[in-house]
Amino acid sequence: MLKIEQIKTGSIEENCYLIYNEKNLLIIDPGAEPEKIDARIKKTERIPKAILLTHTHYDHIGAVEVLRKQYNIPVYVSPLEQEWLSNPILNLSGLGRHNDMPDIIVRPAEMEFQLTDYEIGGMKFSVVPTPGHSIGSVSFVFDDFVVTGDALFRGSIGRSDLHTGDMQQLLHSIRTYLFTLPEEFPAYPGHGDATTIEHEIKTNPFFN
Repeated sequence: MLKIEQIKTGSIEENCYLIYNEKNLLIIDPGAEPEKIDARIKKTERIPKAILLTHTHYDHIGAVEVLRKQYNIPVYVSPLEQEWLSNPILNLSGLGRHNDMPDIIVRPAEMEFQLTDYEIGGMKFSVVPTPGHSIGSVSFVFDDFVVTGDALFRGSIGRSDLHTGDMQQLLHSIRTYLFTLPEEFPAYPGHGDATTIEHEIKTNPFFN
């Protein structure tokens, strides 16, 4: 059975996740504070195999370069947002309202997701499209839980007023690819606390 650890990073407390089995580890959305993430990785005594990105807004990619270089591992991203990694305007770090932070520029990802099943380091998961917060947003469905990025939150959904966002598309994504999962599945979002599919189906105000 896989283990999952949540690490809150940066000023807006983005959730980075470490997912690991007996030997290997995946890093999902390392948003900031690479030293903090690295300390947690070392504590697991597992070997990092890849960095997986649910989407490429600045608060989810700020620690990518440091960790990628340190562990010499590939980065996986949706082809729809490959360009965003190196474009501060598209990843939002270069907007005027973020003048208090440096522009984030990440080298192109080595791998572009296909919407299919993967196995990395003995860990199996499916990549499903959950656009609406951003055009290339994806979620990762493991055997008994899902990582939803900024699509679905506990009691809420992601913003749809950013570049390529679309409220109706987001609602459709969640209904089609997340609410059809087993209701007992824990759902781990890009911000805030974990929830379950059942809890969101029954209580999320955007669907009730």
